[in-house]
Amino acid sequence: MPRFDLSQFYPLTIAVLTVSDSRNADNDSSGDLLCQLLQSAGHQVAERTLLPNNKYQIRAVLSQWIASDMVQVVLLNGGTGFAAGNCSVEAITPLLDDTVPGFGELFRQLSFNELGSAALQSGALAGLANGTLLFAMPGSGGACTLAMQQLILPQLDGRTGPCNFVAHIKNSPSQRCGA
Repeated sequence: MPRFDLSQFYPLTIAVLTVSDSRNADNDSSGDLLCQLLQSAGHQVAERTLLPNNKYQIRAVLSQWIASDMVQVVLLNGGTGFAAGNCSVEAITPLLDDTVPGFGELFRQLSFNELGSAALQSGALAGLANGTLLFAMPGSGGACTLAMQQLILPQLDGRTGPCNFVAHIKNSPSQRCGA
């Protein structure tokens, strides 16, 4: 029976959601950045959506992606800060089966090096829902770059040891290979 090969890269199918009351398809630079980084790493962008800070609209789109057999990972940027109107964290939290506390903790720690104590206002979080891995990060380009390069992309690569998230998501290579 074939095993999950830890020396192989397995491209994942990923959806990108930008949450913003001021951005649109023409100026969503952080969404553009996330898609570019994903594609450069070898992953496939399955869908991309931009929504306002409305927890019910956010939940509706996320619920569709979580229920889909196609979407393995969701990257959400924006609406995670401690500011009036931001609702990404409260939109996502009830949908999660399991949380990944280390993502938010490490993101804030890394952000502290650049922002100082303002980093504690970040609501960055991650978790699993129906085998779909979700990451929520601030919407600034710097925050997206930090999260992607230092935390997310390494964990979306089956070659990263001693562990990564590839084996934990739906339709993962480990499930396809019978490991």
